[in-house]
Amino acid sequence: MKATSKMMLISPTSTSLPLLNHKFPNFTPKRTLPHYAPFKIQSMAKETSETETTLTEKVAIIGGLVSNPVIGWSLYTLKTTGCGLPPGPGGSIGALEGVSYLAVVGIVAWSLYTKSKTGSGLPNGPFGLLGAVEGLSYLSLVAILVVFGVQFYQQGFIPGPVPVPGDQCFG
Repeated sequence: MKATSKMMLISPTSTSLPLLNHKFPNFTPKRTLPHYAPFKIQSMAKETSETETTLTEKVAIIGGLVSNPVIGWSLYTLKTTGCGLPPGPGGSIGALEGVSYLAVVGIVAWSLYTKSKTGSGLPNGPFGLLGAVEGLSYLSLVAILVVFGVQFYQQGFIPGPVPVPGDQCFG
């Protein structure tokens, strides 16, 4: 059985055909195009000529660019060894690790606060660095939650922030 299909094209009546009006055979209606008023485009965004970066933004950029890789190193070490970064000389590496976690949480908190007040996140900053730091901080926060969850599920504990005597990591 062969199925055939038919397609019907519906289009408006052609405007090139004359109107058939039997009452007034010499009458041709005047056709005018609709008149559109010219429109004006207006931007509601701020101009980007403002290049001044505040001290807070500069500190967040530098802190974020240092903190996010440190957190990546810390999470990799936690996943592979079950412990965080070693304390290092004078506790400097452990301190950098702790400050990095605080910096990332601070950047995310600042971003959420700004989002709740203005409806958009942090400004891009010079060369888009503050926006990049904001995005990396959100990714780091998600990675922290995932790795800490996996660590707790597999090992049954999350190492404390400070090594104590008798602790499983660096105690």
